[in-house]
Amino acid sequence: MPLVYNERHEMAIVRGGRHLFTKVSGTMGPGCRICFLLVVITIFINITTCDADLLSDNQTLLAFKASVDMNGKLENWSQGSPCDGNWYGVACQDGRVAHLVLENIGLTGPITVLSSLDQLRVLSLMGNSLNGSLPDMSNWANLKLLYLNENNFRGEIPPSVSALVHALRIDLSNNKLIGPIPDSFSSLTHLATLRLENNFLSGMLPSLNLTLLNDFNVSGNELSGRIPITLRNFDISAYAGNPELCGYPVSACNFSLPPISSVNLQPPSPSVLPCSPMTRPTDERLKKASGNRLSVGVIAAIVVGDASVLLIVIVMFLFYYWKRYSRRLDRTTSKFLESEKGEFSSDQHSVQVPEVKKSKLVFFDWKKPMFDLEDLLRASAEMLGKGSLGTAYKAVLEDGTIVAVKRLKEVNVSGRKEFEQQMELIGNTQHSHLVQLRAYYYAKEEKLLVYDYLPNGSLYSLLHGNRGPGRTPLDWTTRVKIALGAARGLAFIHQEYSTPKIPHGNVKSSNILLDKNGNACLGDFGLAPLMNATAASRLVGYRAPEHNETRRFSQKADVYSFGIVLLEILTGKASAQSAMQDKGIDLPRWVQSVVREEWTAEVFDIELMRYKNIEEELVGMLQIAMVCVSQSPDLRPKMSQVVKLIEQIRGDQSPQRDESFESPNLSPSPSEDVGTSL
Repeated sequence: MPLVYNERHEMAIVRGGRHLFTKVSGTMGPGCRICFLLVVITIFINITTCDADLLSDNQTLLAFKASVDMNGKLENWSQGSPCDGNWYGVACQDGRVAHLVLENIGLTGPITVLSSLDQLRVLSLMGNSLNGSLPDMSNWANLKLLYLNENNFRGEIPPSVSALVHALRIDLSNNKLIGPIPDSFSSLTHLATLRLENNFLSGMLPSLNLTLLNDFNVSGNELSGRIPITLRNFDISAYAGNPELCGYPVSACNFSLPPISSVNLQPPSPSVLPCSPMTRPTDERLKKASGNRLSVGVIAAIVVGDASVLLIVIVMFLFYYWKRYSRRLDRTTSKFLESEKGEFSSDQHSVQVPEVKKSKLVFFDWKKPMFDLEDLLRASAEMLGKGSLGTAYKAVLEDGTIVAVKRLKEVNVSGRKEFEQQMELIGNTQHSHLVQLRAYYYAKEEKLLVYDYLPNGSLYSLLHGNRGPGRTPLDWTTRVKIALGAARGLAFIHQEYSTPKIPHGNVKSSNILLDKNGNACLGDFGLAPLMNATAASRLVGYRAPEHNETRRFSQKADVYSFGIVLLEILTGKASAQSAMQDKGIDLPRWVQSVVREEWTAEVFDIELMRYKNIEEELVGMLQIAMVCVSQSPDLRPKMSQVVKLIEQIRGDQSPQRDESFESPNLSPSPSEDVGTSL
């Protein structure tokens, strides 16, 4: 329990140190006595300094309470220490006040005294009646979340806001702030949220080049001028209520000529004289000139006619080039694997294969084949992605049936029989969380697998793809659902083949696909053993440490790979064992280093910060992931145990969403397996 500083405590330390020194120094020489004395003094200084810092935080909070708590909401602050865990809205870290969350409790008054809390990480005072000016923020270098919205703060935003170098979210909306928006916001490179709406801010918008900024709003102010290019990727609602703002996405900026009075006119030349009565036009000449002018209606008709003709020309031009582009697109995608069609013809294979053994599509659970090889070759195709095992296509047959087709490469099998046996094993393994193999095609130079097509992409693309403006973050409930589904699919494989311990062999986030209902399905099961040594060495599944020595796939290695997937879900970061290794990190080592420094909160994906009351679930899932990635295979749990642990993390209740949190924009992490690994 943290110490509470007082004089009696200090005197006890002094007396204890003096007694210890007297007792021990009798057995030491003069040099050792001096060293021992220095150690005692150092310990004493550290203890008293720590107590002094906590005393300062204590006094600050009590002064704050005295100035703003008119309704007695902070009555329990009068007992003990702020770090005892009993003070309402206060949390500590390393013996210092780090979190102060006092929302919607009717506080009234200034908050300037809080500027001395130099270890604050989170300050949320939203929904009160606090007033006065914003405090000096110079001491808040550690602050990450600042919520002062829905109060009555006045005055300008202080330049000291530039000290918030680690800030992720700043919300000063719905106050009475005036003046310009400081340029110093540009130095807050971690900022993901900046909300300043419904104040009285004026002047021009600064050019905030913040790559992570995703939630930005300055509506309902008195801003003017052109919207900077760096802020034009936000919705028009972010700028509403500022009639003097212009530029995309609001409206075009119309800069009119200055009034004549402001133009520096040159004096007339001496040779140019004013009109004399003899040179002025007569009334008759004026009437004649005006009679020759076109009427407004005629001019309007001419303009409309010209515009109509121009529009027709543009439409015809666009239609012509659209038709040319369509024909070109049809030529490139209308036929699936058009170049391979000759390889599959019966004439070509009739010499190599007996008539009864001619290659054809072999189906599993369909009583009557829905299509044949020719239908598949005539299908329109779209490449989904290239993986270590081959290239995946989305094939749309002429009757509208959609399947996923994987064209294998570098397969190491001795012949048709061995390949067919492996296909029988894969095709007969059916589970709601496994991608179902429906058919296969075998030829000497070509091997195709036909799967169910899953339309919602992969976990990899949901976590790492399109981390830019307009991205919809992957919420915590969905992440848990995906993790649980994938775990159940992998556990089924391990239990189904527990006697001959057949592994999956290529577990990774790009092999976890989502069906139309958002259920996770594990793909690529059973294909790793088919690969030759060269291809197997390039598999980008998350390999366990022992794989580098044994070069063998195992169920324990699958557990390690699944642990990496859990770390991806929790951190939002791509693993270094992905196709784009320069974009990833060694997740287990990085997480261990962060946790070792007691900054566990820094591990979790910033997109998860918009949810309340999920801290225990995040930590629980992290513990599961870390035991899965244990260096020793014997320390890793079975997948059936992992399923039960994840089921305990989340019941049927969804976490409460904090509307003030939105996801930041992160740079994309492209991969050759982004779309799908099928």
